[in-house]
Amino acid sequence: MKKGKVGICVIGAGRAGMVHAANFRSKVPDARLVAIVDPVEEAAARACRDLEISRYYLNYEDALKDGEVHAVVIAAPTAYHKEIAVAAANAGKHILCEKPMAMDETECDEMIINAKKNRVKFQMAFMRRFDESFVRAKELIENGEIGDVVLVKSNTRGPSVPQRWMYDIDKSNGPLAEVNSHDIDTLRWFTGSEFKSVYAIGGNFRSPEAKEEFPDFYDNVIMNALFVNGMQGSIDGAQGVDYGYDARVEILGTKGCIFLGRVYDKTIAVCTRDKGVIRPAVDSWRCLFRDAYLAEDIHFVECILKDENPRVTGLDGKMAVKVVKAGNLSIKEKRVVELE
Repeated sequence: MKKGKVGICVIGAGRAGMVHAANFRSKVPDARLVAIVDPVEEAAARACRDLEISRYYLNYEDALKDGEVHAVVIAAPTAYHKEIAVAAANAGKHILCEKPMAMDETECDEMIINAKKNRVKFQMAFMRRFDESFVRAKELIENGEIGDVVLVKSNTRGPSVPQRWMYDIDKSNGPLAEVNSHDIDTLRWFTGSEFKSVYAIGGNFRSPEAKEEFPDFYDNVIMNALFVNGMQGSIDGAQGVDYGYDARVEILGTKGCIFLGRVYDKTIAVCTRDKGVIRPAVDSWRCLFRDAYLAEDIHFVECILKDENPRVTGLDGKMAVKVVKAGNLSIKEKRVVELE
C-alpha cells in the first residue's frame, strides 16, 4: 500500500489482543489503531476505554467492511482463526495471526492460499523470533560459535489455570498448542530443520476437576524429537504452575552451549535470616516478551508499507500445528509418531 498510517483492527480483546492493541495505539510508527472486535460488548467497550479509542464491533464481518481498516490482528480463540483469516484475505486486509495458527493443517493451507490469492501479507505472531536475545542466539549459531547444534531444549510453564474449553483436546489441541507452540517454532528455528519424529507423554497433575469428564486432558507435557538433519529436541510445558511464568531455552552444540531466558523478574534479591534469599519471579509472558511483541508489530507494518515478505510466515504456523497434532497422537497412542 501507499505510504501512510496503516489502519489496524484487533480481533479479540483478551490478553494477547490487548498487548497488540496497546502497541498499535501509540508505539508502532506508521500505524493507527482503528477498532477493536469482541463478541462480548462489555469487553469491547472496556478495551476502547482503556485504549482511548471510540470504535468497536461485535463481529469481525462488520470490521472487515470498514474502509479505514487495512490490516487485522487475529487474537480470537483458535477455532475461529481460519474463518476470520479467509474472510480478511478476501476483503483485502493484511493479517497478523496469533498462535496457534489453526486447528489442523488443512485449515492452515486454506489460510495461506487465500492470503496469497488476494496478495495480502500473512504474518504469524511467533514473537520470540523478534526477541533480542533469541535473535542474537540465532546469529551465534549461524556463526558457528558453539560448533554444530546437537540439541535444543525449550520449556514454557505458565501460571494461568486452564479454561474449561481447553479440557477437550479435540477442540483445543491441548497445551501443546496453547502453551508450547512457541517452543515448537523455537526448535524449528534454531535447528534449521523440520521435525522427523516425536514421542510425547502428558499427565493431568493440577486440574482434578477435568479428570472425570475429560480423561485425555493433560496440563503437563514432555515431548522429545528427532529432526530431519539429525539434531535432537526436547520440549516441556505446564499450565497452572504456582511459581511464575517460566520460558527458557538451551542450545547445546559440539563446542559450547547457549542459555536463554530467566525465571527471575528483576535484579533485586532480599536476604534474611528466617527466609534466606528471595527473588521475585517473572509473573507473565507480557513482561518477559514485551519488547519482542512490539518488534513483531513494527515488522508487520513495515512489511505492508514496503511490500516485503514477513519474517515469520504461514508455513511456520502450519508446521507448528503439524507437530502439535503429532504430539497429541503420540500421547494418545503411547508411541513414537513419524512426521511426513
